[in-house]
Amino acid sequence: MAAAEKCTGASDLGSNRGRFKPGGGLPFDSARRRAHGQPVTLADLRKEYSLAGLAEADLAREPFRQFEKWFQEAEAAKLPEPNAMLLATAGTDGRPSARTVLLKGLDGRGFVFYTNYESRKGRELAANPRATLVFPWFPIERQVIIEGAVTKVAREESEAYYATRPRASQLAAWVSQQSALVPARSVLEEGYKAVERRHEGQAVPTPPHWGGWRVVPETVEFWQGRRSRLHDRLRYRRQKDGWTVERLAP
Repeated sequence: MAAAEKCTGASDLGSNRGRFKPGGGLPFDSARRRAHGQPVTLADLRKEYSLAGLAEADLAREPFRQFEKWFQEAEAAKLPEPNAMLLATAGTDGRPSARTVLLKGLDGRGFVFYTNYESRKGRELAANPRATLVFPWFPIERQVIIEGAVTKVAREESEAYYATRPRASQLAAWVSQQSALVPARSVLEEGYKAVERRHEGQAVPTPPHWGGWRVVPETVEFWQGRRSRLHDRLRYRRQKDGWTVERLAP
């Protein structure tokens, strides 16, 4: 399939029309449908959240410590890639875009990830330096939502992190013109081989178009799933003299 070729997917959905029809089928929940041998529709898919609650008294005084606590609990629960987070950005035209990136740094200044500055997200952040992060820790019925301004990480900090990356990842950063159209995968593979030959036997420098972004939080929301969709939503909001905590309706 060519890089710009369109696919409607209509034929793929044809055999699943009952599943994707809103409210289609019998009015059973998913467990009862399966027990009765009935197809499960999207409207049937739901789960009651009951693992824990979240009260104001449970929170640390500031969001970074609270995030570290929840992150350690996500690691202890053996969630795959607990540092994976959804990054949402928007261009100057207001059109949003989103993708998953990895958290690679956290301190009192903010949340850090690394990428190609010439990618779509890089261009959007340069033009409109604001972002939202979401950590979707659904197996433990939690989310963390961070909103704030974005700044570039200092060059020396980006280079220090780049030096810790696997060599293959370092080489790949030179190859991929991230977000650009590619006529075929073979173009990437041949480009990788060329870069590998060029840097054989020597350290791979940090590309000038590659580095970190830091999301400086203005709000950090901790979301805990509860029964009957009455979830706990506690949000830290930055003020001049520190942080205040607000409870949001679910």
